[in-house]
Amino acid sequence: MNSRKRRLARVTLVAGAVAAAALAVVAQERSFDQLYAPIQPPKSVDLGKVELGKKLFFDPRLSKSGFISCNSCHNLSMGGSDNLSTSIGHKWQKGPINAPTVLNSALNLAQFWDGRAADLKEQAGGPIANPGEMAFQHTLAVDVLQSIPAYAREFKLIYGKDKIDIDMVTDAIAEFEKTLVTPNSRFDQYLLGKKDALTKDELAGYKLFNESGCVACHNGPNLGGNSFQKMGIVEPYKGAGDGRAAVTGKDADRFSYKVPTLRNVELTYPYFHDGAAWTLAEAVDIMGRLQLGRKFTEQENAQIVAFLKTLTGEQPAFRLPILPPSNEKTLRPQPFD
Repeated sequence: MNSRKRRLARVTLVAGAVAAAALAVVAQERSFDQLYAPIQPPKSVDLGKVELGKKLFFDPRLSKSGFISCNSCHNLSMGGSDNLSTSIGHKWQKGPINAPTVLNSALNLAQFWDGRAADLKEQAGGPIANPGEMAFQHTLAVDVLQSIPAYAREFKLIYGKDKIDIDMVTDAIAEFEKTLVTPNSRFDQYLLGKKDALTKDELAGYKLFNESGCVACHNGPNLGGNSFQKMGIVEPYKGAGDGRAAVTGKDADRFSYKVPTLRNVELTYPYFHDGAAWTLAEAVDIMGRLQLGRKFTEQENAQIVAFLKTLTGEQPAFRLPILPPSNEKTLRPQPFD
C-alpha cells in the first residue's frame, strides 16, 4: 500500500471513529431524553367540579379566621407556593415545613413531603382541620358552605345531594387542582423535537444534570415527585427531621422525603423541606455535595441553574372566581381566637 493510500485509510479510520463517537453521544442524549416526558393537560376533568373547586380554593371562609385560603400557601401568582421558608398559619403560627408547589401536583405519587396523603383529595382536607394552618373543623367548614345559598345550589347541582359533606368539598378542590398544570416549557419543546429550544449553556447544564446523577431522583414528567429519598446520602443534612418515618414508623425512613418536582423551580424558592436554600445556585451546590458527593465548579453550577430555568412552563391563567356572599346564618370569622 503506497503512502497516499495509507493516509486515506488513516483519515477514513479517524473519520469513522469520530462519527461513531458522535453517534454514541447522540444515543446517550436520546436515552436520557427518554427518562422525561412533556407536561400534558389532564385527560379528563369534570368542569362543574373544577369551577366549584376553584371557588373553594380561593375562599378564606374555610378557615377559622376567615382570612386563610388554600391560595394563601399555594399562591397561583407565585408558582403555586408562598415563597416563605415555612408557611404562616392561624394567629401567625410558624409552620413546621416548607409549602410545596401545587402546580403539577396531580403527577406526584403522594402528597405532602412525607407522603401521608395518597392523593389530592385526601390532602385537601388536611389543612382545613389543622390547628396550625386553617384551624377550622370539617363540620364547621361544611356548615359555613351550607349556609350560603349559592354554594348550596351549586353543590346540589353537581353532586345531586341536599346536604354538603367534606368529601364533596375535598373532591371539588382536588378536581380544580388537577387542572393546575404548566405545559410548554422550553424543556418540553426540546423533548418534543425543537432542539434549538435550549441554548448552549442550558444544554451543557442538561448534560451535567444527567451525567452527574441528578436524573436518578428527578425524572419523569414532573422531574421528581415519584419517589422518596433520603436527604443527605453522602454527607448528613443538618436538621433533616423525621421525614417519611413519621408516616411509616420505620427508622430506615428517617430523613427521607418525597423528591420535589423541579418544574417551575425558578419560581418556587426557597428550596428543600425546610426552605433553607434561597437560590438555585445554593440548592445545586448543596445537592451536589450531599447527594452526589460532587462539588460543582462555578461554571457547572451556573449551567445547571440555566437548565433548571428552562423548566418553567405556562402558568395557569383564568378569571378569578367571584365568591358568593355570606348571610345572617353564616358563622362569623374568628381571626383572633
